[in-house]
Amino acid sequence: MGARTRVRAVALAAVSCAVVLGLDLASKAWAWESLRHQRAVSVIDGLLRFEFAFNTGSAFGLADQVDSARPMFIVITLAVLLYLGRMLARLPTQATTSFVALGLFAGGALGNLHDRLVRHLWIFDRGDRYGVVDFIVVAWGPRAWPAFNVADVGLCVGVLMLLLGLRRRLRAEAG
Repeated sequence: MGARTRVRAVALAAVSCAVVLGLDLASKAWAWESLRHQRAVSVIDGLLRFEFAFNTGSAFGLADQVDSARPMFIVITLAVLLYLGRMLARLPTQATTSFVALGLFAGGALGNLHDRLVRHLWIFDRGDRYGVVDFIVVAWGPRAWPAFNVADVGLCVGVLMLLLGLRRRLRAEAG
């Protein structure tokens, strides 16, 4: 019974991963073809727009000018994915939310890894650079959050779910 339950829990993580990865790759392909050579598209006036951005760094463009950033991010992502696989093998099977969270996180990591491996763009003063396609921009008045993508949403929601699940578990153990 335990092995079957583990298989179901890992399958739940795999489905979560596949959904995020599929949505991410499809939306980035659309952004690459539809937004790369045009102005931003307003979705909700003053709040949400789609605008092509090519991020050669990490979150918020950190390490954008560092030549060794790409291989470093690839190695870190692969190490994190291996660690997530190890977590999937050890998590208690009743921690359903954690399996979904790990799947969301893995899907996001794989989506951005895909871009770091295959997406490249000629940047005027920097040459041919690999990077991640970002295109979702949320704005409040004159201020806008840096562009992000579906993979980033999967990463953030996955981490948030893990933290909330951990908090719930710690409270249950304490009380």
